[in-house]
Amino acid sequence: MASRLAEIHKRIDDNRLSKIMVVLLRLIVGATFVVSGFVKAIDPMGSVYKFQEYIAALNLTSLAGSEVVLAFAVPAIELTLGVMLITGCLRRATPLLLLLMMCVMLPLTYFLAVTDAVPDCGCFGDAFKLSNWQTFWKNVALTIGLIYLLLHNKSVPCIYGPIIQWIVMLLTLLLSLAISYVGYSRQPLIDFRPYKVGSHIGSHMQPVNENDFVFIYEKGGKQHEFSIDSVPDDEDGWNFVGRRKVTPDLSPAQKAALNAFSIYDSGTDVTDEVLDSTANQVLLLIPDLDKVNRAYAFVLNDIARACTDRGATLTAVTSASQAQIESWTSLTDPAYPIYTGDDSEIKMLARGNPAIVYVEGGTIMWKRTFSSFPAKQLLSSNVPLARLSDDMAPSFQLWEMLWPYLLIMIALLFVNRIYPVVSYIVNKFKKPDSEGQ
Repeated sequence: MASRLAEIHKRIDDNRLSKIMVVLLRLIVGATFVVSGFVKAIDPMGSVYKFQEYIAALNLTSLAGSEVVLAFAVPAIELTLGVMLITGCLRRATPLLLLLMMCVMLPLTYFLAVTDAVPDCGCFGDAFKLSNWQTFWKNVALTIGLIYLLLHNKSVPCIYGPIIQWIVMLLTLLLSLAISYVGYSRQPLIDFRPYKVGSHIGSHMQPVNENDFVFIYEKGGKQHEFSIDSVPDDEDGWNFVGRRKVTPDLSPAQKAALNAFSIYDSGTDVTDEVLDSTANQVLLLIPDLDKVNRAYAFVLNDIARACTDRGATLTAVTSASQAQIESWTSLTDPAYPIYTGDDSEIKMLARGNPAIVYVEGGTIMWKRTFSSFPAKQLLSSNVPLARLSDDMAPSFQLWEMLWPYLLIMIALLFVNRIYPVVSYIVNKFKKPDSEGQ
């Protein structure tokens, strides 16, 4: 029986269509993991937030505090194994390791699909959004493909030799970690979120629509609000007092899609007043005020005064409670106003705790983490605010990482072919000599 199965397995391996199937599955399954790993490596803080959601939803308290490690490790594993699968490196181990990963992901995504405990799995970061059921069936398809590869992947050789395969693995691992480091310490090298550099921000940037307002009228000393369709006639004794903007009941992601970033002062929407479309502003975004080093306070006050000297204002926006804001204020005596905003919106606008965003005339000019902000340059020179991020050119930095990697991968391919070519030439020359003897 065993010999019969082995014979069938060999026939399948030797079949030309099976070899084509192996190559196609390597490309499709491998590319899926490469894309998944790459977009997560680009934005490690986004992965940190997503892992926090998973840990909270699944009550995995033992993993609390390991979110940053996971945010670096998971995309590195996905990207590395994806590249190895495409190139055929470690033909038995690679699909086996990916299958072990799917043994975790498949039941997890099924649980999420059934319970909706985490609405968005985050498999492709903010680049692509899949429903939980779509994610589950995608993982089912990947698992089927990996099972086939586990059985028949050895029928097609790797494009690299045995020793070079390990070099490919190490290079890809280092590339992923380098991309993640830049995304974590500065900002993602590709911004997949709605609030991109160059876009407008704030509800005041949206077209004025009368349906976005309620109209306030007074009669007999009492005020009443009316929609545009039910405004009373003057003859009925109602006197117009004013109008109030209605904040639509949208999710943070929907608001972000409209670039309708909202700012509040004690519960009152003051977005239009704070985000002045004619002014230059520096937004200090603080998702978690309690985790900000109090030593930053002195530098922030100096930055606020330097911004004022350059005709701009520094405004802090945090998702902290009023008690936390009062505690920060009493300890640091901030030289800038502090407002509140939705936690998800703040994290979507820029990564970092704190993060700094420069807005010029309602347009986002640059954004970066506070740890990477050149405070000394701002305080010791007359450099314009718009130039404070000249050292950050995300697309250029990403290309600086990718082209050496691709060049080395191609060079390794040529190096890998040197030995068989040389052997062929040597044997070709040896053959006539042997025949002559």
